[in-house]
Amino acid sequence: MNLLREAPIAEPAADQKSVPTQQTAPRRSHRRRLFLLAVTVGALAGAAFFIPLDAAPRVANALGAAGPAAAVAAGALLVAAMVPRTAVSFACGALFGVFDGFWCALAAALLAAVLTFLAGRWAGHGFIAARAGGRLHRLDGWLARRGLLAVIVVRLLPLAPYGLVGYAYGASSVRRRHYITGSLIGAAPSCFSYAVIGAAVVSPGHLNPITLLPAAFGMLVSTGAAWHWRRTAKSSR
Repeated sequence: MNLLREAPIAEPAADQKSVPTQQTAPRRSHRRRLFLLAVTVGALAGAAFFIPLDAAPRVANALGAAGPAAAVAAGALLVAAMVPRTAVSFACGALFGVFDGFWCALAAALLAAVLTFLAGRWAGHGFIAARAGGRLHRLDGWLARRGLLAVIVVRLLPLAPYGLVGYAYGASSVRRRHYITGSLIGAAPSCFSYAVIGAAVVSPGHLNPITLLPAAFGMLVSTGAAWHWRRTAKSSR
């Protein structure tokens, strides 16, 4: 009887590199979405560069009653393309006067806020959630907790382009209702001030010291919020 038996030959292990991990596909999807968003924003910005601004009054007059709606749509796309919201509000005031210009500027700002938030949520939220480090995770949690007030203060202060802030908030965990409400409240004072200044370019008599009241209100709210957060941070320590 042969007591020596041949040891079973182990089959070669499968190459682990040939089997994609479960995280590869989501990461590729996140990068693809970010790339598509960047290309879209870049295309809009490039198109905005060739807009004949001197033809805007003539086009607005030709559109008649549809002019304000067209201005809102165009202004929202321009803000989403990183064009300063200040310029859009100035143009609305110059084209439609103080009050109509204010409502057009505010509607364009709110529509741009919604568009950029949805685009940021679609393209960046998964990417940030998968790659967030300690500091970024804490910041995201702070924004989610402070929600409405955090959005109002950031919208009141010109810390970054309006469209960029919308993309960033979309990638964060801020609730949609807090973001939209905060954007509406935070954008209103500056929209009115810029529309008044824009109207004053056409009719200088519209400019008066009362124009500065909305901007002063925005600064007061921002200062109060900063003071409140500082007190809260000290008490939590």
